[in-house]
Amino acid sequence: MILAIIVGCEIGFWILLGLGLASRYLWGMRRLSTALLLAVPLLDVVLLIASVVDMRGGAQADWHHGLAAAYLAYSVVFGHRTITWADAKFAHHFADGPEPWRPPPGGMARARYEWGIWLRIVLAYGIACALLFGLILIIGDPSRTTALNAFMVGALKIPLIAVLWPLSYTLFPKKVGVADDPSS
Repeated sequence: MILAIIVGCEIGFWILLGLGLASRYLWGMRRLSTALLLAVPLLDVVLLIASVVDMRGGAQADWHHGLAAAYLAYSVVFGHRTITWADAKFAHHFADGPEPWRPPPGGMARARYEWGIWLRIVLAYGIACALLFGLILIIGDPSRTTALNAFMVGALKIPLIAVLWPLSYTLFPKKVGVADDPSS
């Protein structure tokens, strides 16, 4: 059940986002657009409630519950950024908006950008772990929540692997030529 709700929330995210942006830029319905975009975080609330209800109803924890926590954490840390990115792309392609912002092409500016992304990944991991610890405390039955502990340990691979990007940009920065320099 939880996996289906996660998939539904992910599909719902992109549908609400697409309809919200189409309402704003294609159909000129700014109020509808605002309502649709404000509804996006409600999907996270639905997922959180579904996870708690499922576990409180006696379900055995599995990786689906861990994935739900990871999804929620991603939404908290990267949700606004994702919506802003999509808004800029949509405005550029459909409403003659300016060229969307791009990360620095290289040098230490790109390394700083990559470290910022990595710190957000670490924050998302921390939020996911906090949610899982909260679920473990709510359930109060270690025999039913073992999979949640295992998910936290396994998910630690994500920030550990992701650190390779900022590390590589720091140790081997791409040279920024005059054509790549955003300040020229």
